[in-house]
Amino acid sequence: MERKVILTRTECTAMKGIAILGIMLHNYCHWLKGIARENEYTWLQWKTDRLWEVLQQPDELLPMHLVSYFGHYGVPVFLFLSGFGLVMKYERSGQPEASLWRFTRYNYLKLFRIFIVGFVFFTMLDAFTPGIHRYLASEVIAMLGMYANFLEHPSEVVWPGPYWYFSVTMQLYILYRLLFYRWRYWGIVVVLMVGCWLWQMFYLDDSETLERLRYNLVGGMLPFGMGILAGRWSERLEVFCERDGQQWIISFVLLLSMFLIFLFSFLSSQTWLWVPALIIVGTIALVKLIPGQVMPYVMWLGTFSAAIFVTHPIVRKIFVRPYIHEDMYAGLLLYVVATLLLSWLMKIIIDQIPNPKL
Repeated sequence: MERKVILTRTECTAMKGIAILGIMLHNYCHWLKGIARENEYTWLQWKTDRLWEVLQQPDELLPMHLVSYFGHYGVPVFLFLSGFGLVMKYERSGQPEASLWRFTRYNYLKLFRIFIVGFVFFTMLDAFTPGIHRYLASEVIAMLGMYANFLEHPSEVVWPGPYWYFSVTMQLYILYRLLFYRWRYWGIVVVLMVGCWLWQMFYLDDSETLERLRYNLVGGMLPFGMGILAGRWSERLEVFCERDGQQWIISFVLLLSMFLIFLFSFLSSQTWLWVPALIIVGTIALVKLIPGQVMPYVMWLGTFSAAIFVTHPIVRKIFVRPYIHEDMYAGLLLYVVATLLLSWLMKIIIDQIPNPKL
């Protein structure tokens, strides 16, 4: 009898599609003048107040406010899928054990072949357009080595900003091989998740330290750990293992998640730390409810989500300045169309780079 799993390959791809759509729209909209800004690395009351203000007096820009404020939560979805995928590949598929060096080398090269294409094209464009970011030699090396998040003031080092994801993912991969792969007791994962949550709680009033923590594995441990536990407990989570016959339960989970996401975002900085967990639960419920006619389009986005991730900062720099004050939807539409086309071309280039071997 075939084993049930909480997420099929199709549903994982669809989750990638939803996550990259949120990230792509967020990273454009939050640059526009007058649009509500997100609480991503730190929690500031005035940002939630601004969102509450636009919710009370909605206008035609409301969709932009919402994706600007919440779209960055696509990153925790990807971190969840990373943890889930590691369990599926290295613990449940009979994959032979790899040494720490081979594991690290393989996963670094797997990320690097995606990163380097986007990074090269972005820095070339950045060099002759307004607002150039001037790297130090040590920062370039740190970006290429995927440890730039460790440097002081990472938000000023990691440019373009979304590329911080590669460093935190590499950290979590190594943590998995060092700890979670060797000792597979669920309590170790939970202890790390709780420990990283408490660590962030301690520095909620210290924005500089909190930002550095959340740029690194401390901030990513909650979604990553959820992915590991979901992979190991797939059979126990029966309510999410079936698309048919459980729609009313899954619909309730989705609505409850959405309500709690808004509530926890407004209540306090303490509840804000748990929003990524709710986002993940809600996204899993959402992919279970996507109609069959819509699923192919969501999956299509997911199939080249990595290319979209490294391409959208390039396109953003071209379109955001001319449309930062007015005709915002025209700029957004041009940005989306250009990002999708160039990402498709970027994927062709990435696919020409040989895949590493474990």
